[in-house]
Amino acid sequence: MNFEQARFNMVEQQIRPWEVLDPTVLDLLMTVRREEFVPAAYKTLAFADIEIPIGCGQTMLKPVIEGKVLQALQLQRSDSVLEIGAGSGYFAALLAARAEWVRSVDIEPELVRLAHDNLERYGVENVIVEEGDAAQGWPCRAPYDVIVVSGGLPMLPRTLLEQLKPGGRLFAFVGEAPVMKGRLVTCVGEGQFSTEDVFESLVPTLKNAPRHDSFRF
Repeated sequence: MNFEQARFNMVEQQIRPWEVLDPTVLDLLMTVRREEFVPAAYKTLAFADIEIPIGCGQTMLKPVIEGKVLQALQLQRSDSVLEIGAGSGYFAALLAARAEWVRSVDIEPELVRLAHDNLERYGVENVIVEEGDAAQGWPCRAPYDVIVVSGGLPMLPRTLLEQLKPGGRLFAFVGEAPVMKGRLVTCVGEGQFSTEDVFESLVPTLKNAPRHDSFRF
């Protein structure tokens, strides 16, 4: 299989038409090798517009979703990032290529090992993968410039927002089937937040995701 041609087609035929036009994001998706983070059985589908299973009932986000999230976050070289849901490690690799460091937390030991091993093999040095329940965040290392929640959240808990620095951005998939909102929240001041629903999608719900909304917009 010609991975370079498939990667080009992914960017030009899937991602760019979905209004992901930020050149730094498109360059990133052309540079970080997605096929290195896909389970061997799905390698030929690494660039397809599908959610690839990675075990524990979880999947890799579709490439178009990854592109939209990266574009919304507007990552900076100085950013500290918390990723909730390590998955295969691919999205952490994308984040790490633009940010100063990434802390990726997953509740499933199997996925922690998968992400860690993939990132180590690929040579990513500014990501730490930890095992734990981060459905309410990871306060011991807060505050963060960026928080990304890779799984669905029926409600967006206040605790997550409180772990953002002023000017910090949080992206999460909020709601329940059949539709979730890809939501960008920006901390515009102490205890003040603005929110924008960027697109609609459907992803597996985060394990132990809080069900009671303690903060409403």
